[in-house]
Amino acid sequence: MGGSVIVGVDGSASSLAAVEAAAREARLRTAALRVVHAFLWPAMHVPLGPSPVGPPEGGIRNMVDRLVAEAVERARAAAPEVEVSHTVVTGEPLTVLEAQSRAADLVVVGSRGMGGFVGLIVGSTAVHLAAHARCPVLVVREEARVDGPVVVGVDGSPAGDRAVEFAFQEAELHRTTLVALHAWTTWNAPLPAPQNPSEPYANPVEALGQEEQRLLSEALAEHQKRHPDVAVEHVAVHGPTREALIEASRTARLVVVGARGRGGFTGLLLGSVSQALLHHAHCPVAVVRGAAARH
Repeated sequence: MGGSVIVGVDGSASSLAAVEAAAREARLRTAALRVVHAFLWPAMHVPLGPSPVGPPEGGIRNMVDRLVAEAVERARAAAPEVEVSHTVVTGEPLTVLEAQSRAADLVVVGSRGMGGFVGLIVGSTAVHLAAHARCPVLVVREEARVDGPVVVGVDGSPAGDRAVEFAFQEAELHRTTLVALHAWTTWNAPLPAPQNPSEPYANPVEALGQEEQRLLSEALAEHQKRHPDVAVEHVAVHGPTREALIEASRTARLVVVGARGRGGFTGLLLGSVSQALLHHAHCPVAVVRGAAARH
């Protein structure tokens, strides 16, 4: 496939787990990997070199060089055949990674960084990057499964269609099954009219279940034609979307969602379902924006 994969690092255990996952993704895509560190301290006008009374290897700049070198070493150990480069960019992490995403196929970050607070399950950089990046964003947790299917949330919206295509690509790359999950309730699904207007409506739950299965099949049809080797399991669930996807994440290697779905509101860059997955999923989560995301 070529292209490039970007991984943001800050020296935390979470970012090192992201480095290994990014290296594996780059290997599967035959892409180059770039390790990026956002160096915030110069903008704060603090001394970067070693203290006059401290060891020569001290100082913030040397610390950054060491953590980047460790990340590069970890990436090369995880995927020796991948071309790995690194860069240190002055700036705030979200701004730096959003700029890097403009020319990337995938950006990978850890679920929490060095600035994480007790009680916060996912870091602010991961959430904001998922909302603003110009390519798909993979948020990695420390304990990522090496087996299990790729799960994708399907709602039939144009914004979610790119997430479905990305999920097919991931299932193909990892040579695993794709579980296409569509959750519905009687509040968010229109009840189909009977074929004969003189007949009463069928049982709402039964009729809606059949209609939602049909909509799910239609949403997947073109993608299945493009990826005929991917085995797809269609799952239509009567219940809330967030709970259904979080439960499915227990046995998945990856969950893929769109940044905004069928119920998205103008001005909201990240929907409630994708935010819930970032905070509570039991596996890595990929968030794929609609028009701004690249295939």
